[in-house]
Amino acid sequence: MNARISAIASYVPDDVLDNEMLAKMVDTNDEWITTRVGIKERRILHKEGAGSSYMGIKAVEKLIAEYNVDASDIDLLICATSNPDYRFPSTGSVIAYGCGLKNTYAYDIQAACAGFIVALQDANAYIRSGIYKKILVVCTEKMSSMINYQDRATCPLFGDGAAAVLVEPVDDPAMGIIDGVFHVDGRGREHLLMEAGGSVLPATQETLDAGKHFLFQDGRNVYKNAVMDMYNSTVDVMTRNNLTADDINYLVPHQANLRIIEAVSSRAQFPMEKVLVNIQHYGNTSAASIPLCLDEYKNTLKKGDKIILTAFGAGYTWGAMYLVWDI
Repeated sequence: MNARISAIASYVPDDVLDNEMLAKMVDTNDEWITTRVGIKERRILHKEGAGSSYMGIKAVEKLIAEYNVDASDIDLLICATSNPDYRFPSTGSVIAYGCGLKNTYAYDIQAACAGFIVALQDANAYIRSGIYKKILVVCTEKMSSMINYQDRATCPLFGDGAAAVLVEPVDDPAMGIIDGVFHVDGRGREHLLMEAGGSVLPATQETLDAGKHFLFQDGRNVYKNAVMDMYNSTVDVMTRNNLTADDINYLVPHQANLRIIEAVSSRAQFPMEKVLVNIQHYGNTSAASIPLCLDEYKNTLKKGDKIILTAFGAGYTWGAMYLVWDI
């Protein structure tokens, strides 16, 4: 029995931070940002006291309402986030409680920007094993909570947002989640991390003063590895399933950087009209980026469309997934 995505919804905050506004905060400009990463604006959650769970709750509530889902039937909620509300309890538990999911177990995973496909693979395994039948995968990222808006190299890249999908069984072996390949290489740690705030380097006045609680990214190293690893994993999952780019309706890459997306699609021989992109409106929303993009294009997608998802994030963690759309 395969697993399929049976419902999808997303939420982004109302407040827009565009390139012109950002240029008043840090030494940058619209041309510099657009040329290098293809981002024109991003959404920022300014609501006082609201964290990633707030957006996750909004996405889940929207999904339940739009698809008339009985909340009491949901067995499990997997939350993928690098920006949890707290170190504990889990953000998944906060979302489940906030949505009134009284029969639902919930937990968090942390796979950075690859969080959606990793959580989707977890849901796929639960469905195939028969342990659970209705699973919510929620990806929610208040990226603004870890960004230094004085760092011109990173602050233009990231935005806030959330998306949720419902995963259920499907009897047809040709539909739903067909295959996935996943990798991790801990050598990437030094190139993409938040150095302080964990058990290795707990928060002190010194770590705060040194700015070690902001996201750090070695852009050159991340770019090189993201292109290579997203391309290789895309080709691997296609080869394993005897597919070529001509067989695939859409490639949906993690929305990290338009130049990375263009490089991966070009190497994998996907014309850009078959590549779904919305990074210009939202920036990099980490784990939420792929489902946010899928939700934006859900009226374009048709039942039976063959789709490749691919992502790369801190760790380094990366992979690709092949699914057949079934909504």
